[in-house]
Amino acid sequence: MKIYTPDNIRNFAVVGHQAAGKTMLTEAMLRCAGNIQRLGSIDAGTTVSDYHASEKERQISVHASLLHCEWDDRKFNIIDTPGYLDFISEGLGALRVGDFALVVVNAASGAELGTDQVWEYATQYGIPKMIVVNGADRENVDFDEILKDLKAHFGKTVLPMTLPINAGPGFDKVLDVMRTEEIDYSTDGSGKYTEKPAEGDALERVQALHRELIEYVAESDDNLLETFFEQGSLSEDQLRAGVHAAIQAESFIPVFVASSTHNVGVARVMDFIAKYGSSPVDRKTVSALDESGAECEISLTDKQASCYIFKTISEPHVGELSFCRNYSGEIKHGMELYNTDRDCPEKTGQLYTLQGHERESIDKISAGDIGVMVKLKDTHTGNTLSSPDRKVKLPAVVYPKPNIHGALEIAAKGDEDKLAEGLSTLHEEDPTFLYVNNSETGDLVMSGQGELHLEVIKGRLKRRFNVDILIKEPKIPFRETIRKKAESKYRHKKQSGGAGQFGEVWMRIEPLPRDSGIDFSHSLVGQNVDRVFVPSVEKGVQSACKEGILAGCHVTDVKINFYDGKMHPVDSKDIAFQIAGKGAFLQAFKDATPCLLEPIMNIEIKVPEDFLGDVMGDISGRRGRIQGMDAEGKFQIINAQVPMMELYRYSTTLRSITGGRGYHSETFSHYEEMPRELEAKSVEKLNTKEEK
Repeated sequence: MKIYTPDNIRNFAVVGHQAAGKTMLTEAMLRCAGNIQRLGSIDAGTTVSDYHASEKERQISVHASLLHCEWDDRKFNIIDTPGYLDFISEGLGALRVGDFALVVVNAASGAELGTDQVWEYATQYGIPKMIVVNGADRENVDFDEILKDLKAHFGKTVLPMTLPINAGPGFDKVLDVMRTEEIDYSTDGSGKYTEKPAEGDALERVQALHRELIEYVAESDDNLLETFFEQGSLSEDQLRAGVHAAIQAESFIPVFVASSTHNVGVARVMDFIAKYGSSPVDRKTVSALDESGAECEISLTDKQASCYIFKTISEPHVGELSFCRNYSGEIKHGMELYNTDRDCPEKTGQLYTLQGHERESIDKISAGDIGVMVKLKDTHTGNTLSSPDRKVKLPAVVYPKPNIHGALEIAAKGDEDKLAEGLSTLHEEDPTFLYVNNSETGDLVMSGQGELHLEVIKGRLKRRFNVDILIKEPKIPFRETIRKKAESKYRHKKQSGGAGQFGEVWMRIEPLPRDSGIDFSHSLVGQNVDRVFVPSVEKGVQSACKEGILAGCHVTDVKINFYDGKMHPVDSKDIAFQIAGKGAFLQAFKDATPCLLEPIMNIEIKVPEDFLGDVMGDISGRRGRIQGMDAEGKFQIINAQVPMMELYRYSTTLRSITGGRGYHSETFSHYEEMPRELEAKSVEKLNTKEEK
């Protein structure tokens, strides 16, 4: 395969809200470049990018797919990402290794929540953005309104580089700002076009935008700005020489219009990327940590290899594929590398470049390039591989916390080992999927970014590991405590059948502030009870606290004092005082007005302003308390506290209320007492389950 120098490589992530047309845009790029001879279809499941069973079944992207093509002697490494926020980990990995973001916006709906999210992530990674307004062949497309919307979202420097002449069904003509030309596209899906000078009103508009472009480019460079003031403009050569730097500085955000389903406008996007898009040279040094944990820099020209694994996936008949961006040196077959995250050596196997699911063997992955390694022993998403002579760790993606949880139940007994393997593998592939055994409730809880995310995980477990699971509502980790002081005297006496048992415990308990846990102490005086039995009493108390008294939930925030008791010189022993300690605590607890505590979650909700009232009303209906609100463009950020028991599948409800445009995150806040009427119902329900 042809080897490209870093300045001739374009690594970019194709990102945006769901249904913006990202996959079809990448399909059109491959068609323009001649990698495929006809455009595939989402409905038919024939696109290069969406090749997994779950993608064909649901007709959406679930995985980030690596594609490549050559255009104008440049290599394009294209990473097509899912638009659903359920699969945001795929987009984050792509943005982490891309040199710029190609943000796709639906021509019918403009910038949406997912658009804002990926824009924010691209900004965090410090990479430039370009925008493609896709679907200009749809009914009632108003490009000027979309442009106005984009400026409201992303600033006044948003500047169209192409404009639709005949937006709507039959769209095939655009105005080109750089060339001040009209471009007419073929209707056969090939992406081919003819050019002619713009005329009339179209010429006036495109010339005005051309002048605006000159000003933005001049502002990005002091020398060009000086020339601009001296000449009153820039020559075409000066303009074209300055566009690349202006994009890097984000002096302006280029916007293109296209119809990917008919391959109109896509070739000009590719021309622009090839000539002015970011290359690895624009980020020729990246920050890292050396072996001692000190900051260091990795340079594109360094001889030692260092690469970041931005995605792993296990493919049938192939094994685990590790997608990597190489930042320095060369990676070759059979090389010894070192995984600095797991502190273990790795030996590279076969190297590939991918075209969706099709693999092409390559000799090496050069600095600045993206490739795939097969069957690494212990390397996973987010890991760094580097030369053993220079062990470095590249910054890893920080993934969002889960916002939906479900208790997992195996449909057929005997599949526990397969389930454990499947869960571990899927978590290594997708760090936003988590699972944990909840020791308080006994549930195996799986967590993700949305209901669709969990359903896809369920499907993967079935297809890849032959494990059927059920997803049900997880038990809430309620806790028990007391409202007032109490004391008790409890005697345990056993005389029949073998050795006798005797122990008597006198105990006082009182409530503690929230989050204090269990405070056990003794204040024994005299010789009524040997101090050797204090640990026995404490063990009995801890057993009762773990088992629960009111409703089988863990006990917390109680101060316990073992202040006196009695013993027998022969029959008193460890087990007797354990039983007596537990009995004394149970008796005192029941007399201390026990109550149930429920976990309260902090939630942050991002919604379009139009849905603010509906969302706030829904929060109130969930016993939530609004803590504050902030505005972010046309979105509102709501901060609230809501009981955990009211949040099951809340992400699904929120998306339903907002037409898929609302998103939330949640973190644990604190425990607090339940309302009395709800407490009684919950206690009854919990005790009924316990009996079953």
